[in-house]
Amino acid sequence: AYAYLTLSPGKKITATAEKRLEVMQTLDHLGAGFSLASHDLDIRGAGNLLGDEQSGHIREVGIELYQQMLEEAVAEARGLEGEGASSDKDWSPQINIGLPILIPDYYVHDLPVRMGLYRRIASLTTRAETDELAAEMIDRFGPLPQEAENLLQCVLIKQFCREAGVEKIDAGPKGASISFRNNDFANPGGLVAFIQENRGTAKLRPDHKMVYMRVWDEDKKRLDGVRGLAKTLSDTAKAAT
Repeated sequence: AYAYLTLSPGKKITATAEKRLEVMQTLDHLGAGFSLASHDLDIRGAGNLLGDEQSGHIREVGIELYQQMLEEAVAEARGLEGEGASSDKDWSPQINIGLPILIPDYYVHDLPVRMGLYRRIASLTTRAETDELAAEMIDRFGPLPQEAENLLQCVLIKQFCREAGVEKIDAGPKGASISFRNNDFANPGGLVAFIQENRGTAKLRPDHKMVYMRVWDEDKKRLDGVRGLAKTLSDTAKAAT
C-alpha cells in the first residue's frame, strides 16, 4: 500500500510534522505502531503527569500502574465502593500552570531512560526525594533545562497540595483558582485568617473554590507564586494539628 501526503501550495511543513514523517519512514516492521506511539509521545511531550488527567499508554506508566488505573476506572464506572477505587492515600492533585513540564529530548536523548525518569518523578513523595533526583539528573545529564525544572517544581507543589488537601490548582497570568478536596480544609479558622490577611486579593467563592489574584505574567513569577501559595496552605493546614 502507498500513502501520499500533500501540502497546499506555498505552505511549509512544520518542524514537528517533519519529525513525525522521519519517524514514520524508519518504522516499517511488525509492531511499529507501538514504537510510533512512543516517539509521538516524545515529540509532543508527556502531558500532565502530575494529575488525574494522565494520558498515554502502557510503556509510559508501566504495566502495574496501568492495570491499577484500569481497575479503578472500571470500579468507578460500575459505582463500586472499595473495589479498586482510589483510597484517600491514592488521590492525586491536579496542577495546571500553563508552563511546559517535561524532560526535553535534547537533555536526555534515550527514550527509555526518559520514560524511566518520568515514572520515578511520578512516584516522588517528599522534598528530599525530589532534591535527590534533581541532583542525580544534574550529575548524569548536566544542568536542568527550564522545562525539567518546571516539572520538578510541580512535583513539589503537588506534595504541598496533598498536605493541604488541595485537589486542584489552575494558575494563569492573573492568579490562581484553588479547589479543596471534598470542599473541606483541615484548618478553617486558619484559612479564614489567610483570606482576611489578603483581603482584596484572596476570596472564597460560593462554590467553595478560593480565588487568589496576583500578577503572574512571567513564567518564573507564576511558578514561584504557586509554590509559595501551596506551601502557605500546607503550613496552615498543618497548624490545625
